[in-house]
Amino acid sequence: QVQLVESGGGLVQAGGSLRLSCAASGRIFSINVMGWFRQAPGKQRELVATSTSYGGTNYADSVKGRFTISRDNAKNTVYLEMNSLKPEDTAVYYCNLRNREADYWGQGTQVTVSS
Repeated sequence: QVQLVESGGGLVQAGGSLRLSCAASGRIFSINVMGWFRQAPGKQRELVATSTSYGGTNYADSVKGRFTISRDNAKNTVYLEMNSLKPEDTAVYYCNLRNREADYWGQGTQVTVSS
């Protein structure tokens, strides 16, 4: 079993920045993919960015150039630096970890961007 604890959400004005963190514990395994997804009201959950344990990253087109995902494997923590935030970035952001056993999700953290 894996536990994911997120932090860093909040309210910010358009153009501002936020940094999300997600710390993983439990049966993580060294080879995994950690990432962030988001779900806005009335919409499906969508991928924001992912980071593999060997250094690969992937971003949704809507956040490329504005968001940066990074991870500290020693701390089993993944970060999402969000810059130039837009009102359409408003959503609940969920941390995800996928390893050889299963997919795991955090409880979600609200990000609200005011115009």
